[in-house]
Amino acid sequence: MAGNWFHLTSSFLIVCYVIGFLISTVVAENHQRPPTVLPLSLSSRNHSLHRHVDNLRRRLFQSKLSGSTPNARLRLYDDLLSNGYHTARLWIGSPPQEFALIVDTGSTVTYVPCSSCSHCGNHQDSRFQPEMSSTYQPVKCNPSCNCDDEQKQCTYHRRYAEMSSSSGVLGEDLVSFGNESELMPQRAVFGCENVEIGDLYNQRADGIMGLGRGRLSIMDQLVDKGFIGDSFSLCYGGMDVDGGAMVLGKFTPPPDMVFSHSDPFRSPYYNIEMKEIHVAGKRLELPDGAFDGRHGTVLDSGTTYAYFRRDAFAAFRDAILSAVHFLKRIPGPDPNYNDICFTGAGRDVSQLPKIFPLVEMVFNNGKKLLLSPENYLFRHSKASGAYCLGIFPNSEPTTLLGGIVVQNTLVTYDRGNDRIGFLKTNCSELWRRVQFSDAPAPTPLVSPSKDTQMEIPSVLSPSGSPSNVLAGSFHVGFITFDMSISTTDSNLKSILKELTELISEELEVYNSQVCLLNVTSQEKYYLVRWGIFPAEPANYISNTIARSIILRLRDHRIQLPERFGNYKLMEWNAEPQRKLTSWQHHFLIMLVGSVTTLILSLSAIGIWLVHRQRRRQQTAYEPVGASIPERYLQPLQS
Repeated sequence: MAGNWFHLTSSFLIVCYVIGFLISTVVAENHQRPPTVLPLSLSSRNHSLHRHVDNLRRRLFQSKLSGSTPNARLRLYDDLLSNGYHTARLWIGSPPQEFALIVDTGSTVTYVPCSSCSHCGNHQDSRFQPEMSSTYQPVKCNPSCNCDDEQKQCTYHRRYAEMSSSSGVLGEDLVSFGNESELMPQRAVFGCENVEIGDLYNQRADGIMGLGRGRLSIMDQLVDKGFIGDSFSLCYGGMDVDGGAMVLGKFTPPPDMVFSHSDPFRSPYYNIEMKEIHVAGKRLELPDGAFDGRHGTVLDSGTTYAYFRRDAFAAFRDAILSAVHFLKRIPGPDPNYNDICFTGAGRDVSQLPKIFPLVEMVFNNGKKLLLSPENYLFRHSKASGAYCLGIFPNSEPTTLLGGIVVQNTLVTYDRGNDRIGFLKTNCSELWRRVQFSDAPAPTPLVSPSKDTQMEIPSVLSPSGSPSNVLAGSFHVGFITFDMSISTTDSNLKSILKELTELISEELEVYNSQVCLLNVTSQEKYYLVRWGIFPAEPANYISNTIARSIILRLRDHRIQLPERFGNYKLMEWNAEPQRKLTSWQHHFLIMLVGSVTTLILSLSAIGIWLVHRQRRRQQTAYEPVGASIPERYLQPLQS
């Protein structure tokens, strides 16, 4: 019997080993360290007289241009709500040096850290080396600029609302826009940064791409030289979806795009004429001009959230609270802020419009822009299925609309016609849905990199944006990540068991989905590999959940108690769902059939052996009180 059960157990082990081998054939080994990020805010204003003269000159020049001008088409990276900004790739110099720059419509200078910087943080890419570029030229001191102490080179200085600042010298070099752009490399003036303070020092992005109004703006420089039309467009991905697209130059706007007038002489920033706001079809009861104070209603891509003047914020907050009174209020993720948060809405972003009310922004011309819940909510980082209001009170009368308001919205800054257009669209699919130009794509101008490829890779590289690689019908089979942990607790088994539960809570998945794959002991720490698998009975992880997991891993948003000692998320990798090849499929069917037959046969044999053993025992059994043959009786000894 023991031998039969041993064979039976061995059969089960063989099945588990073979299935494990089939799964291991699709495990990927491509990893990259996740980024760390911080947000930025508005920059300083320009003189209105200079803007007026520049605007008149630019319009006269543009009217003389014949034919269509090319566009610079760029992908956007990073996630607005997780990182606080979006970045675009820009190449400077000959040979080109690559940089990740924050797209900021509130800044007028494009700058990158210089190799000579005396106080610059560690950013995503290497610092710009002017001496390595054969086309670099310093901008010499002249009456129209501020000069350095030696009166040799022009300088710049920019201070931001959150008290960070950047300063350095001005240089000129070739600027390239990537392989997907029609625009050839062009000479432009940019800042070579020597000192950065505050959030600028700590952010992962290399610098700023200034798209505001001003002579040093990359837009103004390209427009003034006739390289592009006087317009640019931005499209940010939605909640839990990073990336998007940017176009520098004109293109024919879609017929259903909604426009608002933008007055370039009222404010140094891009503004719109917002008249009122409707929540769930009802107009907020506010005095006329509630959104028209000081700079009016300003759009700023460098700001994450939206800010209303106090009475407008109170009215908006009360309207939302009234519409979702059935949801439970909970504290916000940061105790330092009095965020308005709700729980019970579920984790599926696509279902939020069924719970939260729709909002309409009404312009002076009567046109309306519909805002979905993802345009005024952000996901609670510490509670599953919870969301917080992304609109806050502003101490100033200016209404400031950050990137959250225009997620999944194509925004066209038509500067030549003093208007800004809006079109609700899927920004992750923008390249397929909107044709920016009929001109053919140019020959690659910079060396190809994994960040500029259009194709969906077979393995999800951490350097790619989840919004792109998880698009369409692409499914994630499982996700792995490595964690180094240093602990003084000798009971590692107990620690790993508790870690499994905590990781499932932080990633908002079930405990059964988190699996410990491997543990390696190093000198002073343990290297632990974890796997996140689909929840039963699914055979893949949904795109929404996969993006959420990847963003949390990439941005180091797993928070563990101090009792676990020092820990660090090392690398992560996501593997697409793969179907078995034909030979694997047939082999698995044959294996399952063979093992099933073996198990049934062994079970039948085992049952027969047990039955025979019992019959033998019953045959040798003598009941109590049975007669005994006399020959077995012995006389009693006295």
